[in-house]
Formats: sequence, structure tokens, C-alpha cells
Amino acid sequence: MLCLMNSIRQDEPAVQRLLHAVDEAHTLTEILLAAWPLARVLAIHIVEAVLAERALSPMFWPRCPTCGAFLRSKGFVKRQVLSLFGPICWRRRVGRCPQGCETPPVAPLDDELGVRPYQRPSDELQHLGCALAVFVPFATAALLLRWYSAGAVSAQAVWEWGQAAGRRAMEQLHDQLRAVAQGHLPTEEPLPAQLAAAPLLMGADGVMVPFRPEGGQPRGKTAWHEVKVGVLARLGQHRTRTGKVVTRLQQRRLVAVLGDIAALQRRLWLEALRQGILHASQGVCLGRWLPKGYQVGGTGSKAINFYVLSWGIPLKPA
Repeated sequence: MLCLMNSIRQDEPAVQRLLHAVDEAHTLTEILLAAWPLARVLAIHIVEAVLAERALSPMFWPRCPTCGAFLRSKGFVKRQVLSLFGPICWRRRVGRCPQGCETPPVAPLDDELGVRPYQRPSDELQHLGCALAVFVPFATAALLLRWYSAGAVSAQAVWEWGQAAGRRAMEQLHDQLRAVAQGHLPTEEPLPAQLAAAPLLMGADGVMVPFRPEGGQPRGKTAWHEVKVGVLARLGQHRTRTGKVVTRLQQRRLVAVLGDIAALQRRLWLEALRQGILHASQGVCLGRWLPKGYQVGGTGSKAINFYVLSWGIPLKPA
């Protein structure tokens, strides 16, 4: 501990106080809780040192979109984002048009780092906030993020992050659905050979979900709508300690939509293609929701047999 204290930024009292707090802790819980702020500070120092070094590297300046002249550096300008570790600050070169065109300033290092203009929270902080908001209220997610990163995060910010992530996900889904409709197959999910050879099971059902009659407002009577859910699963064989062979779920993928059967069909077929349905040795479609003669959909000349357990009717892609 003394060696560590002597080697880490002795000229910064704040770091020394954090080291001293870890050294004075008694129980394991106290040591870990005292070490977490120290770990954040050290991570910030490392990241800022890396960014400072990259800022000194030669930059390629693009041309001005108005006059075509190469942009020129106007010096270093401060940038700050809130990360998982806390606020990260660095200085990078910013370029402008030498002819005085009204071109927004350009920071090549920001583009290299994937930092968008006016972005304040880092992407990984937003990802964690969205993940937390799936399981807890927005205010609770913001509280957990503030404890984790020691930064100011509001419930409204977490809500906005979730809305933005949802819009991006829907745009990506619609692009994929259009591609499949035009005959472009999606990239299949990599599967181990043993799992890829296992039967592929498909099933669907509907569940009633309560909705607010007015978006974002608690007023009014609860409105119930059906959300259609599809599941694709791979089953494998597992031998227990007693030597008994049992069937075990190896992989599961879910699809859901607030819409009609056709909307579920398109999404279910898209995910089925990702799961290698065109190469599956055997497929089983479960559920009485399928009417007689129902077609799963899709393209291709290979005959894929699906057996509805309720009727034993073979189904083939349209």
C-alpha cells in the first residue's frame, strides 16, 4: 500500500485522501466502497492522459464545404463528457475555414473518438442508463447512475436516452424488414455446430398489456391491448449426474409487436432467418394460434418442414 501511495500522483492531495481512506478501512465492504472512488479517479487520469497524447498527433483537415479550402487549426479547445467514471475533460484541435466561411468548427479527434457535436453524456453511460430503465423506474435508474459515476444524471435524461435508443432500434428494424422483403437475407447469428444441428422451435401467443389512454399522462381509464409475442428456441440433450438424458433449452430469442398477425409474421420470419431456419435440419412450430394452411413466409427453394403439434400439418415457406 505504501508503494502504491508513493507512486500515484503525490502532487494531488485528492488522490492521496482517497488512498488514505482505503488504507484506513477495516472490513472488506468498507475497503471496496472506499476503493471505488479511487478507481474512478485513476481511470479518469488514464483516459485523459491517452486523450491528451492523441490530441498532439498530426491531424488531417478536410476541405470547407463552401469554398473548398482546407480547414486550418485555430488552437486547442476544451471538451468534456460525463462517462461511467465521471467527467472526462480534454483539449483537442478545432479547425475553421481560413476564408471566413460560416462553416461549423471541425474537431477531427472528436470524429475519431466517435463523439458527436454537443454530446454531453458518453455512449456507454447512456447504454447503462437504458439497461437500468428496463428494470427500474427512470428516477431509480438516475439514482444508480449518480452513485456509479458520481455525476449529475436526471430521470428526464434517462427517459430521453431511452426514447432515442428506441427510435434508433425501430429504424434499424424497419431497414432490416425492408431488406428481407426485397430478397436480401440477414446475417445469421453464429452458432456452435452442435447448437446449429439442434431442432429449431417456433411458437407465438398474445398477451394483454395495460396502456395509458394518453401518452405520458396517468389520467383516464386503463386501455388494454394485445401484444403478440413469438419465440424461437433451440433444444439440446443433457445427461444428468444419474445418467438420465433430458431435454434442455440451449438458446432462446424473442420477438414482440403491438400490431396484427402480419406484423408479427414479418418480424418472426426475420429472426428465424437470423437463427438459420433455411439450414435447420428440423423445425417445429408450436401453438393452436396457427390456422390450417398458415404459411410462415420467407423465400428460397429449399423445402423446410414445420409441424404444428396441434394438427401435424406440414408448413413450408411462401
